[in-house]
Amino acid sequence: VAVIAWWVANSIGGPPALGFAAALAIAPLAVGAIAAAADMTILKRLEYDPERTIVATIGLLYILQQLTLMTYGPEARPVEAPFNQRLALPWIGRTEAGWEMYYPWGLSTTTYKPAVLGGVWAMMARTRIGLLMRATQADRDMALAFGIPVEKVYALVFGIGAGLAALAAVLIVPIQQAHYLMGADPLLLSFIVVIIGGLGSLPGTVVAAILIGLSDGIISVFFSPTLAKILATLLVGLVLVFRPNGLFGTRAP
Repeated sequence: VAVIAWWVANSIGGPPALGFAAALAIAPLAVGAIAAAADMTILKRLEYDPERTIVATIGLLYILQQLTLMTYGPEARPVEAPFNQRLALPWIGRTEAGWEMYYPWGLSTTTYKPAVLGGVWAMMARTRIGLLMRATQADRDMALAFGIPVEKVYALVFGIGAGLAALAAVLIVPIQQAHYLMGADPLLLSFIVVIIGGLGSLPGTVVAAILIGLSDGIISVFFSPTLAKILATLLVGLVLVFRPNGLFGTRAP
């Protein structure tokens, strides 16, 4: 996805904000369409069996990674940020001169997160599409009985999820640069967040994402990124043992 953002931003030319805005619009739509097509052509034939679906999606991931490596190359390439201003956050650290305050971090993509989260909540809670999604998730057979096109809903949900992931990639690529393997860590963290928060729970996902994000960042800074991943994986194991449905998930009827 970040590679698509890089390609779109460089193809458009002009001011950085123009290329970034084009990538912000094109990349999620393109990735969402690819994901919906994959759902209808591959996952549908597997009858959405969990084990086979996981194997199929991992296989698709490797295929896309290798295609990107063949066409784009292994180099990390930057996408120029649409703006240079940011709100710096203070931090206190010990130096040779004693304790001092400095500004190592800034808020850039953080300003977009409430808008994206609010949009997802509004879609799920206030629109007909969200109603169809929730009905299908609650009882597939009953949704079929009421004439809801369940398979189309599955494809739509898969496409929207992929589009949101693409949106996140476009927002982060000016900070991390575009690389064909840059999605590995977010993929692992997304599984951890969903397991801890609970399937089907948007509030649980938000709370788990905040907890995992803060703990991962703090532990990585003061100790090591490896320790942060180990503790996150350990937390997933504990949740699966004591709360199999997640912290905010509910048991299936």
